[in-house]
Amino acid sequence: MNTTEHILLIVLAAAFALFLLLAIVITVQVIRLLKTVNKLTTKAEHVIETAENVGEVFKNAAGPLALMRVVSNIVHTVTKATKRGK
Repeated sequence: MNTTEHILLIVLAAAFALFLLLAIVITVQVIRLLKTVNKLTTKAEHVIETAENVGEVFKNAAGPLALMRVVSNIVHTVTKATKRGK
């Protein structure tokens, strides 16, 4: 091997080492990002489940609440009519 080939070999080895190091750093960062996205997805699923549960509670309570509102309106109307009658 002559001097030119040695210089070319050193330059290529250094470039390969640099790219290999860069690939390792990028891979670590992507893994961290994926873990963060996974945690975020888990929290979002929990929030959605909670919202669904709240929706079910309101749906289940809508019937009795509507009945209570009708009864309250009737009582209010009767008491209002008796006050006018006096």
